[in-house]
Amino acid sequence: MKILLRRITASVIVVLLLNQGTKLSAQSKPWAVPKEYTSLSNPTGNNPQAVKDGKTLYTTYCTPCHGDKGKGDGAAAASLTPKPADHSSPAMLNETDGNLYYKISEGRMPMPTYKNVLTDAQRWELVVYIRTLCKASKK
Repeated sequence: MKILLRRITASVIVVLLLNQGTKLSAQSKPWAVPKEYTSLSNPTGNNPQAVKDGKTLYTTYCTPCHGDKGKGDGAAAASLTPKPADHSSPAMLNETDGNLYYKISEGRMPMPTYKNVLTDAQRWELVVYIRTLCKASKK
């Protein structure tokens, strides 16, 4: 009986690990953004007030995972898979404003969706602030 119980337990563990691996590999796929978002322009503009408001929002909503400097090293980052994006990386310069807006709006596990939490204007302000993080790292 003990042997049967051990085999069943081992089988359950293997199945759980295989399923976890499937979830992890699915999350590591590139984040596809619908074409209608890639060409969107930020209506907020790059003005000091938008940067200030974006920073406030970033501190509240993004810092726990992405960190103060946007490097993806926030307090919660260690427990997340996939790891949070590094908003200070040169790769962020290749993202269009529309791409960032879409990703903030829709989220993708483990990142939550913010379209029902933040207004359109607030999500665009986050895009403006994220731009300051990637430009600061380029200096």
